[in-house]
This record gives sequence, C-alpha cells and structure tokens, in this order.
Amino acid sequence: MENTLKPTTQTFLTDDFLLKSEFAKKLYHDHAKKMPIIDYHCHLSPEDIAVNRQFDNLSQIWLAGDHYKWRAMRTLGVNERFITGDASDNEKFQKWAESVPYTMRNPLYHWTHLELSRYFDIDQLLTGDSGGDIYEEATSLLQQTSHSTRGLLNRMNVEVVCTTDDPIDDLGFHRKAKDLDLRLLPAFRPDKAYAVENPSDYLAYLAKLEQKSSISIQKYADLLNALENRISFFHENGGRLSDHGLEQLYYFEKGTFDIEKLFSSLKNGQKLSQEEVNYFKFETLTALSKMYHAKGWTQQYHLGALRNTNERMLRVLGPDTGFDSIGDFSQSVALAKFLNNLDSSDQLCKTILYNLNPSDNEVMASMVGNFNDGSVKGKVQFGSGWWYLDQKDGMEKQINALSNMGILSCFVGMLTDSRSFLSFPRHEYFRRILCNLIGQDVVNGELPADEDWLGQMVEDICYNNAREYFGFYDF
Repeated sequence: MENTLKPTTQTFLTDDFLLKSEFAKKLYHDHAKKMPIIDYHCHLSPEDIAVNRQFDNLSQIWLAGDHYKWRAMRTLGVNERFITGDASDNEKFQKWAESVPYTMRNPLYHWTHLELSRYFDIDQLLTGDSGGDIYEEATSLLQQTSHSTRGLLNRMNVEVVCTTDDPIDDLGFHRKAKDLDLRLLPAFRPDKAYAVENPSDYLAYLAKLEQKSSISIQKYADLLNALENRISFFHENGGRLSDHGLEQLYYFEKGTFDIEKLFSSLKNGQKLSQEEVNYFKFETLTALSKMYHAKGWTQQYHLGALRNTNERMLRVLGPDTGFDSIGDFSQSVALAKFLNNLDSSDQLCKTILYNLNPSDNEVMASMVGNFNDGSVKGKVQFGSGWWYLDQKDGMEKQINALSNMGILSCFVGMLTDSRSFLSFPRHEYFRRILCNLIGQDVVNGELPADEDWLGQMVEDICYNNAREYFGFYDF
C-alpha cells in the first residue's frame, strides 16, 4: 500500500533528538533543558530589542543578513536577486524553501526545523511545496505580541543578551532597555580603533571617536585616553566584556617601532608597512587589555577567519555577505607571548579564545591552561565552537579537546554569535550534544552513573558558570 502520510520533523526531531542513551536523555530533560540562557556574544540589534520590534514577515526575521543561508542558496545556483537582491520577501522565502531539502547533512537542515518548531510550533518539513503555507503561518504569528523580539527571547528563556558594539556607539538603546527583565548589555568591539591598513578610513573613524569621547586625538597617547574614556562609558552602562575579531594575535618586543611616529604617519595619511600595522595592533591590544583588567572585564578573541576572499563580490555586496572562510594562520607562538606579556605584570584579565580552524583545537585547549592561576575559576577559557564550527561535529571536537586538555566542568558554554532572533535553539542543540557525549561516556563505563553530580555539571556548563564568570548580576 502506498504511504500517503507526509513526513514531518517528528520523524527525526523527536523529544530525544541527538540523545542516544537513557542517561543522556535524563541529563538533557531533567537538567539542561530547564536552564535559562545567557547569550554573552551575539550580533542582535539593540534597537530591535529596545523598541520590541515586530517583523513584517518570516523573510525579514529569518533570511535578512543570514550569510549561512545565502551561501547555501548560491551553491545551489539560486540567482543573487533572490538572496540579497530586489526580489520580494515572499519570493526570497520560496527560493529558500526550495533549497532546504538539498541542505541535508548541513547543520542548516537541523537549525531550520528546530527554529520552525521552537518558535512557531510548525512540524512540517520545509520544502518548495510547503513553503507557502509555512510562510503565511509564521508571518501571521509574527504579528502577535508573543512573537515580538522580546517575546521571542522570552519564549527561549533568555535572561541576558550581550550585543556587539563599536566604541563610538552611544548605547542609547541599551539605556532605553535598562528596566526590562531581560538584561540587554553592550560588549566593546574596538576593531576599527586599530584597523590602520587604510589611513583615510582610519582618520575618518578617529574623527568620530574624538566627537564621542570629547578628546582631541593628536597623538597615540590621546587615542588610548579616548578609548579608556569609552571603556568607562560602556562600564557605566553595564558593559563587562570586550570582543575582538582577528586573524591572529601579534607579539613584538616593545619599542620595535616608535608607536608615536607610526601614529604621526597615519595622521599624515601615510600608509604603514604590514609589520608596522601588526605592531600597531599589538601595542593597542596590549593597552586595551590592561584597561579591561583594571575594570574586571572579560576579553574575547575570535581568531582565524579569512575574510573577504572574493573581491568581486566584496565590491558588489560589501563585507559580511558570505565570502569568508577558515584561515590557516599560525597561532600558538605569538598568542602565548601576547598572553604572557600581560600575565607578567599580573594584568591578564579573564579571557576567552575562540578558534575557527579545527586543526588548532588542541593548541587552544592546551594554551588556556598556561594562564589559569587560581585567581578565578576558569580564568582563561577555550570558547565554544563558532561560525563554521558551531555544528555537531565542531562542537563535539571542541568539547573533547577541552575535556582532554582542560577542565570541561569550568566551561562557560554556548552562545549564538548570530544576527537572527530565531537562532536561540542553537543553545538547545549544544545542550543536547553535550548531554549525549557525557551520557555515552556513562554507557561506555568511562564515567560513573552519578546523575546528581553529572547533572549539576551540565547545569553549570549551560548556565551557572557563565552567571558566575561574567558578573552580569552584580550590578
């Protein structure tokens, strides 16, 4: 007899999705699932949260800005008009719906159906045939207060959201949201303060920094004073951590170049050599790190991305549109020296290292242990798998490397690193993977079947460690 039942996500996205043992199921359902979310690094719009935005349709909240989906669609031969071009939102969504069945075994397939299920209670498989109905149903729900930006965050039990903010941001939307139950906090991202490759762009940025800090920046020392001014401003508005996106960290003997002369050259519009650029970054990052330490902040370093590889598409679409990849930069020697330089004067603050190249997992996992000094639990962290590694295999490898070379129980857990309000099921994805790994160890006889202890460990990794580590509840 022909099977006339249409397949749904319930054929694979069951309550026990990714959980392969009874012990794993207990760890997830009785411990991990209930824990709130502290999303300490994302790229959500603080304005959208502050004004409690209602999105007009599913495309606007789900496809706009999502370079994961854009890359998949381009690979499948979808014309750019239906990705970032002038096609209607409905047409763009239909093209995405037609693409989804072809993403099987890519994490997008799991994420897509988790998001439809958790936010909209939709258990249909997204295909070209079902796309129209799913679009209408989800779009209708998005008009309800339960599916405003804050409604969606509440639905996922999110307690803290840390956005990513330039030093010149006035943090007006963070201040507007200060009385919400949700803690909307800024994170200091000063990449443009040491992006000196293009002097004219850099001078334009300095003019904005001068205006915001009310400090005339004529010398390098003035630049540091202006940045310290902004760090204090962020701190007054709940900022407790910074973030930096770099190919790699740099180390030089101090005085290799005269930093004031380099700054003077920049002020005169002169281009620096690559070594001079790297030295400028080293000096500035070192000074910033000491400022963070003085405030009791945490610094984050996202290392290893090879960005803007396609110059033709960069000219057409700009950066952050899906043309970046994993880089194979040398990391360990300069990273060790950079951290040691700060530690030598006891000015190394709490630090999280995120690695994009899986071949460097063990490098990072072993590196963090070099600078844990007993002053803070898990002072230096090997951060969760990010970007290309925030999928099942990447998360498992990061967890295993950390377990083998560090202390998993001190880990501050997952984050979304996303621009989408529909991305928070990635915390669930991580929690299921974590519980399955630990549960399998119990099945293998490699860990005791001690649910009280292992359940507490899971709860700590999912929530408690981050709550203690960042100090977001201390003010």
